[in-house]
Amino acid sequence: FTPLVLKCKNLGRAMRIGTNHGSLSDRILGRYGDTPMGMVESAMEFLRICRQHDYHDVVISMKASNPQVMVQAYRLLVSHMDQEGMDYPLHLGVTEAGDGEDGRIKSAVGIGTLLEDGLGDTVRVSLTEAPEAEMPVAQKLVERYHGRKDLEDIPSVPLSFDPFSYQRRTTREVANIGHRHVPVVVHDLSNQPITPARLFGCGYRYSVPLDKWNLDDFACDFIYAGDETVDFELPGTLGVIQNAEAFTGGTRHFPLWDAHAWSAIPSTAGIEAAIHFVKVERSHLTDAFLEWVKSQNNIVLVLTTSHAHAMASLRAMCMRLDEIQCTVPVVFHRHPEVTEPETYQLHAATDLGGPLLDGFGDGVWLGGTAVPLQWRNSTAFGILQATRTRISKTEYISCPSCGRTLFDLQETTAKIREVTSHLKGVKIGIMGCIVNGPGEMADADYGYVGTGPGKITLYKEKEVIQRNVPEAEAVDALVELIREHGDWVEPVIASH
Repeated sequence: FTPLVLKCKNLGRAMRIGTNHGSLSDRILGRYGDTPMGMVESAMEFLRICRQHDYHDVVISMKASNPQVMVQAYRLLVSHMDQEGMDYPLHLGVTEAGDGEDGRIKSAVGIGTLLEDGLGDTVRVSLTEAPEAEMPVAQKLVERYHGRKDLEDIPSVPLSFDPFSYQRRTTREVANIGHRHVPVVVHDLSNQPITPARLFGCGYRYSVPLDKWNLDDFACDFIYAGDETVDFELPGTLGVIQNAEAFTGGTRHFPLWDAHAWSAIPSTAGIEAAIHFVKVERSHLTDAFLEWVKSQNNIVLVLTTSHAHAMASLRAMCMRLDEIQCTVPVVFHRHPEVTEPETYQLHAATDLGGPLLDGFGDGVWLGGTAVPLQWRNSTAFGILQATRTRISKTEYISCPSCGRTLFDLQETTAKIREVTSHLKGVKIGIMGCIVNGPGEMADADYGYVGTGPGKITLYKEKEVIQRNVPEAEAVDALVELIREHGDWVEPVIASH
């Protein structure tokens, strides 16, 4: 490495040092494992050599397809650089993020969280799409920071979590929220009368011949009705949240109180409801209010904020709860002030992704009636999937096209998605070549990697299972490999 450093120094050239989550040396793996710490130590070794030769035209990247690993690695890198007096710029990106909605949400969760933390100097959005599709997404992620200055201060609170590793915040259980339960999804249907047809966008389908509701893997857990009432039989798993003033009781109906008048809220023990939701902003979290919350066993706080730095505000609210050992479950409420669907999706993923990666949050509630309900629903579940807090679908780790790609990535990804999209929780890597593929799909359960013209190699995790499979047979061979290892289930044909 030293000759390269000296050559770049003599020529006045810059260098990017990139550490790949799946391509660490055996020496690093033996000491640190395939972890953020291993990634950081690998990069620091090269940085120390650069510094020994007084060469500082360096940019650093931490490459991982898992936003959680990526965020932890960058944070840890900055911490180590600070300790050694280094301040090299950071190039941010979630590698092999995939295509479509999934690729955009994963990129926003990873890149957006770090930008909100004040980290990052350049960004790259890596999508399995035409190259020109990447730049608009990157621009939307960074444009919201152009006017972000002179903001209201967020009061400092003691750090209550480890920013370099994941541990979910300890909360008590209130019905199906908090403790061991996956985060819930809430949707706002309060802008017009609630009908069975409106639930279609929330993951529910009514079968007239069978006279029953069918729900898919993206069925939300609660709807917010506001002052509206529901005059038809709901799916048995769906809860309804109503404004306290309009609350009429009923099975799986729950009141929503406003925290600014919390002292006027009657004792929740005297009101028949398993959950009492209380909507709060940061200014409501006074000692008196929180002591009252701690004394109630059926409260769930809905944390909302109008602060431009929403991610930090929501996180600070959670740390305020931790400061006084208040284990009440919390649902994050966000209403991005944009109407263009893709921008809405990116902003929501940025604002909610960070706190979820840090272990906070027992639910998400996305408002914004200008954005179609189905879009909001898929965004909410996509954010939970990207943060690994609630798995509801297959995950694809696929690279962007480059000159080394040995097959049509977009077409192949679509073929694989068509036959595997029902395999909830399975992670499939789709890589165009052998150069970076095996390393960059470190997080995948199965791998489909181009190894020559018309030839595919199939992996189970990092182990090669079949080499040189003809491309025409490779998708079927991948399905058979998944079947052999017990992860295949037959797709369910929905009833109508």
